[in-house]
Amino acid sequence: MENYNDTTQERPTVNPFLNVWMHPKQTARYMIDVKSIGFAILVLSIGYIGSLLSGLIDSNFMPELSPWIIALFCVIIAPIAGIIGTAFSAFITWLFGKLFKGTATFSALFKGISLSAIPMIVLIPFYLIWLFTSPESLMDANLAGSAPWIFWPTTLATIVAGIWSFVITVGVVAEAHEISNWKAFFTIFIPSCILFIIFFVLIVVLFIGLIGVGMM
Repeated sequence: MENYNDTTQERPTVNPFLNVWMHPKQTARYMIDVKSIGFAILVLSIGYIGSLLSGLIDSNFMPELSPWIIALFCVIIAPIAGIIGTAFSAFITWLFGKLFKGTATFSALFKGISLSAIPMIVLIPFYLIWLFTSPESLMDANLAGSAPWIFWPTTLATIVAGIWSFVITVGVVAEAHEISNWKAFFTIFIPSCILFIIFFVLIVVLFIGLIGVGMM
């Protein structure tokens, strides 16, 4: 697929928050060539608010706290979590992109991958409504009873946002590395599988270790 390597003078102004939904590659090129790291941090900071709020599901995160305190906590932690998560993703895709002769720099990938947080912004109102109207059903995994009305629209929005975030990530990696979408897909898929295997093995070892300690 054609990459968007126009010069800044020829490129029209792009609104990343709107354009990325339909034109992830074009938006990624605009982010890489025009926008600063600071703007990328702003984008991912807003997006990670939605991501952290979605992480409250069945988390048992201090249910005695006020919803206002929990929401404020997510807002404060979002930039830190976003920078760490995006930096890790950028490093992994930079490293494994070399397997497919990718040309992106870490900085370019960091700015580009920050766009994958934009779909998570859509989740913010859903989870805030859920948090303030029925915090117990959101965070308590052991709570019995029927799900609140906000459960199904929030679940649907979360699924759609997750899929779209992945699609954007593939487009961003392809554009930044100047490789095909399939190569970008495997640049993401291979390290994901490796990390899954590592974590799975660690969990199994930890589980076996705990059983052994319990039998002593």
